[in-house]
Amino acid sequence: MTKREAKKRIEKLCQVINYHRYLYHVLDRQEITDAALDSLKKELYDLEQEYPEFITPDSPTQRIGGKPLKKFSKVQHKIPMLSFNDTFSRDDLRDWINRNERYLGKKITGGFFCEPKIDGLAISLVYKNGVFNIGSTRGDGIIGEDVTQNLKTIHSIPLAISPVSRELYKKECKTENKKLEERVEKLLDKFPYNKRELEVRGEIYISKSDFEKLNKERIKKGLPLYANPRNIAAGSIRQLDPKIAQERDLNCFIYSVKTDLGQRIHQEEHIMAQLLGFRVNPLCQYAKNLKEIFAYHEKMYRIREKLPFEIDGIVVIISSNEIFKKLGVTGKAPRGAIAYKFPLKEATTRVKDIIVQIGRTGAITPVAKLEPVEVGGVTITSATLHNVDEIKRLGIKIGDTVIVGRAGDVIPDIIKVLPKLRTGEEKEFKMPEKCPICGAKIVRFPGEVAYYCSSKNCFARTRRRIAHFVSKGAFDVAGLGPQIIDRLLEAGLIRDVADLFILKEGDIIQLEGFQEKLASNLVQAIECAKKVTLARFIYALGIRHIGEETSRLLAEKLKVKSPHSTPTSGRGLRGRQKSKVGGLIGIFDKTSLEELEGIQGIGPKVAKSIYDWFHGRENQRLLRKLEESGVKIEVPSLKVKSLKLKGRIFVLTGELKSVTRSEAKERIHSLGGDISSSVSKKTNYVVAGKKPGSKYEKAKKLGVKILDEKDFLRMIR
Repeated sequence: MTKREAKKRIEKLCQVINYHRYLYHVLDRQEITDAALDSLKKELYDLEQEYPEFITPDSPTQRIGGKPLKKFSKVQHKIPMLSFNDTFSRDDLRDWINRNERYLGKKITGGFFCEPKIDGLAISLVYKNGVFNIGSTRGDGIIGEDVTQNLKTIHSIPLAISPVSRELYKKECKTENKKLEERVEKLLDKFPYNKRELEVRGEIYISKSDFEKLNKERIKKGLPLYANPRNIAAGSIRQLDPKIAQERDLNCFIYSVKTDLGQRIHQEEHIMAQLLGFRVNPLCQYAKNLKEIFAYHEKMYRIREKLPFEIDGIVVIISSNEIFKKLGVTGKAPRGAIAYKFPLKEATTRVKDIIVQIGRTGAITPVAKLEPVEVGGVTITSATLHNVDEIKRLGIKIGDTVIVGRAGDVIPDIIKVLPKLRTGEEKEFKMPEKCPICGAKIVRFPGEVAYYCSSKNCFARTRRRIAHFVSKGAFDVAGLGPQIIDRLLEAGLIRDVADLFILKEGDIIQLEGFQEKLASNLVQAIECAKKVTLARFIYALGIRHIGEETSRLLAEKLKVKSPHSTPTSGRGLRGRQKSKVGGLIGIFDKTSLEELEGIQGIGPKVAKSIYDWFHGRENQRLLRKLEESGVKIEVPSLKVKSLKLKGRIFVLTGELKSVTRSEAKERIHSLGGDISSSVSKKTNYVVAGKKPGSKYEKAKKLGVKILDEKDFLRMIR
């Protein structure tokens, strides 16, 4: 065979093998036997070994390649990967729709799209010039992990987008809405996927039958059984060796096309994905109204056990992409979609005791210690009781028999007490008057549900604060777990988080059981963690009411205000700045409570918490100490085109025709301006679109300048 003939044969083999892969792994159909397909793969492999110059990234032989990784690299999502808020009842779903309609100021039109909620691992797939380039996990929604090599082992994920799949889809799949399919085809014809970047998102899962096979093998080898299919899917994708993922027979459903190709409704994204060669769940369904959503939920619950994969509910999405975008995001979830979960999986057990745990803010949480019970494949030994009000609502006593469930098959929860099984020996729970750890008085603030330890120096609070500070979403210090934190505190080596960064090997090696290597690794891990992003730094501080999303919002605000940032260079910091930790004090001295309240997504209660924290003397001392110990904040550089709007505060109200609300905000920020959610005397401009709300009237009363859409567009050009 000549070189030219070999090249042609390799190309032809790739086409045929990919054709049969698509038939089997996407359409669940087979034209030739597994043995015949294996023979074709063997021929391709042998030819590629002889002529390696003809191996392409999308060749079927490239699904497994490379040595095991040492660690996963990080990937920043261009569009955040969000999770869904949960609901468990029809009333809650009605409330969700009503809330969204109040937010929009009008009725939701266009209906809804319903999908089975696969119990797996969410992933993002990016294709460049038609070839699979990067696959990543959700991570914290902003930064995920690059798991490309593992995802390549999954045959339902195409290594390249091929026009062959479009012909096969039209031949094999019946579409109820031909007009919709024709419109999607026209959109795809306009999109040069072989010259552009395309991102889709989906869910990795393992079928019930493959999960059972794995456990049978575990039994033969005398190994402990895997708890549930979801853990297997997630664990397999996070293995450093791709061969492990290959052995697990994983699968993938795509549920969203994130690249804007002109799609108007969510159903079009499913058709797009199918035409591009991806596997889409055939059970997805359009619903005109609540009645049809409820019917779909009941149907999925009824057939749940018969399905080849695990589902824990359905996802309900507002069909119109325009309305979906207008609704935006709250916390880490889109307002325009919700997970409507199935009833809890339940079991009964006894409450052995009720203890209290002290959190990093001093909040005291009652926790029920249970006799071990298995619920949905997981052994549960404790369940949070949230607060004293929840204990009263349940009427729970120590010694009671209770029904325990896993909310959405995940979170342990006590659902109900069975009082008829009481013996008379059960005991009432009483909140202790003093902290069980430090002996300080326990207090309850007016208007608050929770009780608090009154001592800021409580060992439990300090321990929790440090554990939170070094956790994955914060400084992410590898190997620094609760037990080591306890030992460092007990030995007096640390008193606060700043002390961690001045620890030396000689300090740690004196502790019993710490060998030189272990001490060296810990000090090295702490040293590596000294550089941290602004959002992670704020989250690490453990400010009351401040989660990861609010930390990100605050970081965005501070990027604009920070006068302390200085350009830096160095590998891994390109396009970033280093900011002084202590400089945050100066920023917050100049940031009023009103300005904090004006940040979208931060309300009065949260703003007050932020303001009070940064104005506290002890906290200011801690920030300076962190700076002195070498901690540096990395601030991504803002893409500010000019400072034309510097110092100007804008409030948006009503509907804009030419730009979306988010585009308008981005444009204002890029010109150095600020956005506020409320009108005050400090507001410079109110941009009024169609049907403006109460902000418009308030602006007129305060004499704030009002811009119509044309004036606004002229200003931001």
